[in-house]
Amino acid sequence: MLLKGYRAEIFLPTCNSHFQSLHCIAHLDQDVGAVLPYLNAVLGGDTFIKEPPSLTLKLNGKLLTIHARKIAVNALRDEAEVHSVLEWIKGQINEAWQNRDSLVPKYDGAGKAHPLTIYKLLPRSNCRKCGQPTCMAFAALAATGALGADQCGALDGPGRSKLADYLGSFRFE
Repeated sequence: MLLKGYRAEIFLPTCNSHFQSLHCIAHLDQDVGAVLPYLNAVLGGDTFIKEPPSLTLKLNGKLLTIHARKIAVNALRDEAEVHSVLEWIKGQINEAWQNRDSLVPKYDGAGKAHPLTIYKLLPRSNCRKCGQPTCMAFAALAATGALGADQCGALDGPGRSKLADYLGSFRFE
């Protein structure tokens, strides 16, 4: 077991007094920096930074960033959810550490879809069948995961499959 414990600091964000969600910083009893590439391999983080090591994940509308000695989580409903998320990530950290010999460490993030690449896969007819004013507007929304290949009414079967394959290589949340 790598991570045995933590001390949770729970607070309301000060940037906007209207926010009702809680934020949390968990101060870790152990340094978990060495497990982050393995954890990234298991969870498919959005951003991985080698030095100093950190891994950022999007989890059910929350941002969760794991550093060597702390974990930051935003958009939590209540203290029960704080502890639930922290215990879940503690379990994930320990499981990845235990299985590190069978995992291939991953030193990069999930990557992001590029609107111009999507645009090049579209018919570029600005037909508006998708409800957008232009194919570029469609591409920008598809790059965020808001629209899928099946929502372009002008794409044929092979073109739709090619766009679906491209979009399928990214994680949208």
